[in-house]
Amino acid sequence: MLSISKYEFWFVTGSQFLYGKEQLKQVAEDSRDIVKKLNASGKLPYKIVFKDVMTTADSITKFMKEANYNDNVAGVITWMHTFSPAKNWIRGTKLLQKPLLHLATQYLDRIPYDTIDFDYMNLNQSAHGDREYGYINARLHKNNKIIYGYWGDNEVQEEIARWENVAIAYNESFKIKICRFGDTMRNVAVTELDKVGAQITLGWTIDYYSVGDLTEEINKVSEEDIDKEYNLLQKEYTLTIGNNKPEKFKHSVRGQLKEYIGIKRFLERGNYTAFTTNFEDLHGLEQLPGLAVQLLMRDGYGFGAEGDGKSAGLSRLLKIMARNKKTAFMEDYTLDLRKGHEAILGSHMLEVDPSIASEKPRVEVHPLDIGGKEDPARLVFTGSEGAAIDVTLSHFADGFKLLSYPVNGNKPEAETPNLPVAKQLWTPKIGLKKGSIKWIENGGGHHSVFSFVLTEGQITDLAKMFGIESIVID
Repeated sequence: MLSISKYEFWFVTGSQFLYGKEQLKQVAEDSRDIVKKLNASGKLPYKIVFKDVMTTADSITKFMKEANYNDNVAGVITWMHTFSPAKNWIRGTKLLQKPLLHLATQYLDRIPYDTIDFDYMNLNQSAHGDREYGYINARLHKNNKIIYGYWGDNEVQEEIARWENVAIAYNESFKIKICRFGDTMRNVAVTELDKVGAQITLGWTIDYYSVGDLTEEINKVSEEDIDKEYNLLQKEYTLTIGNNKPEKFKHSVRGQLKEYIGIKRFLERGNYTAFTTNFEDLHGLEQLPGLAVQLLMRDGYGFGAEGDGKSAGLSRLLKIMARNKKTAFMEDYTLDLRKGHEAILGSHMLEVDPSIASEKPRVEVHPLDIGGKEDPARLVFTGSEGAAIDVTLSHFADGFKLLSYPVNGNKPEAETPNLPVAKQLWTPKIGLKKGSIKWIENGGGHHSVFSFVLTEGQITDLAKMFGIESIVID
């Protein structure tokens, strides 16, 4: 799995001097206790660090500046334990460039009717402290996340965990480098990309290299290197010779492993974390990269077919959010329009991520009637069942848009002996007809990222962090 930076989240509590030193001491103790127990819950993927109780504009501004310039800080979590005058937060909040979570909670989960008094009221004013603080964020158009509820509840902790993964992806997005081997598929509109716009808005660096540059690297791969990968492949997957002669099967598989090693080395040398290929530009390659691409996606790399840089960057980004679990580059392939069976069969020629497989994938070699190269090896498997989402990134004159819908993932109703590819069946929860019309109306492309792990809320949160439009078809 591609590594990401070591991150943490800073937790700060809002209050004011009017309550007195003893009360502020209690505010700090309560804050530390919450952070300690959140970290001990085992639900959060990243550590939270309590920093301080903030009571002045100067301290808040200084804190936000420090959060900005500490590369290990992925975001800020704020809690208004008591009433914190929101004017104090204006300058610091305007300066903050990291994701912001407003945790609207209370230290206790109940009202102590028998003992409640004015001292308790002074110390437990989240109910209206959250409104004061929330107002200034809304007025500043901060696009922050609000999580509401008791901090000790599983549901709230799971919401924080999901937000943390989104915030990590947002930070990592500015490190995404996409290597495009060749250009986009000729005459195709939806795969085109404004590279400068992507870097300004999403942080992605997108570079072009000729396939000739890649073949030079592939040709350096030794037989010993291929032997090592072949042995690992036999342990992880089922090698199915089928109707091929054993020597042809082995030659094809080894050819893909040679491409896998070469592409990976090329990407590693340039610190690239995503890439594209194009079957119209394969000069010098024996096969269209199939198994090679699938293994790289298994390793965490983002990918886009036909030169689609948007899908390459998006798949890397969502893999980070999903921690590389059950999240795959996908294409709307063909349809079942029969009443009661309405569904989309998703696949691609060769390049579908094995993370969504419901079974041990098989390595197979078959002809491919496109690209004009030797028969390529690929992983063949059936996808999984369960709730999922399908997401695409589109670009228009007014900017980028994330388009998505929740779906029901299913296995195909029957085997496809004459279509030996990885495949996943799904139906939009809103219905195939309504979902497809809305997808098409909003300019959604045929390439997408399919995930059994991510939620619609996370996609919306991600769009808010980037300040782009999110269209949820639901």
